[in-house]
Amino acid sequence: MRSSAVLSGALALPLLVLVAVGWAPLLSFDLSVAESLHREAVARPWLTRLHRILTDWVWDPWTMRGLAAGTAVLLWWRRERRTALWLAGTMLFAVALQQGVKALVDRDRPRWPDPVDSAHFAAFPSGHAMTAMVTCGLLLWVLALRWRPGWRGWGTLAGVALVSVLGAGWTRIYLGVHWPTDVLGGWLLGWCCVAVAVLTYRWSERRHARTGLRDGAPGGSRMERTR
Repeated sequence: MRSSAVLSGALALPLLVLVAVGWAPLLSFDLSVAESLHREAVARPWLTRLHRILTDWVWDPWTMRGLAAGTAVLLWWRRERRTALWLAGTMLFAVALQQGVKALVDRDRPRWPDPVDSAHFAAFPSGHAMTAMVTCGLLLWVLALRWRPGWRGWGTLAGVALVSVLGAGWTRIYLGVHWPTDVLGGWLLGWCCVAVAVLTYRWSERRHARTGLRDGAPGGSRMERTR
């Protein structure tokens, strides 16, 4: 997980710089892909409507945040409060990071004479892509901590998460409200947040277990005993 955090961060940073300085080959690539997909969206209004439903309801950032908030409430109710706070804190940090980078880069969104959708505020990184990555990554990790060998359906859940992450980004490019590199940046920053959060969680659990041993609790924390 440490290598994932380093790699995603190492890829996200130069991408951010190239977008911020307006590197011509990158802008040319973005424009080429965006124009091609916009023509497709204009030519197929039924498919565009489907994409709008998916992006506005199924993969909307508030839908994703609602899933994370519901999970945090459930964990709190089950008295797993450290995990609940970790989940909520990571989501809040991701939102702050996303908005901070948007304000820093201040990239214009694509503009079309015949738009099929609209969006506001700066383009980089894509909030849909980043929020989907953070939410799905965190929820899969929370499930993995509690998954039992006899249970089935892990592949299905992982598949749904993957489709959600990819779909959230794809719909934004297809609808012409983000450049491709906005979505790539959202995915990279989102995964970096997940990886750092998992590393922080593991460190916290080890520290909590050592504290428990010093305080006379030989089994450590309940989470450590069940992993």
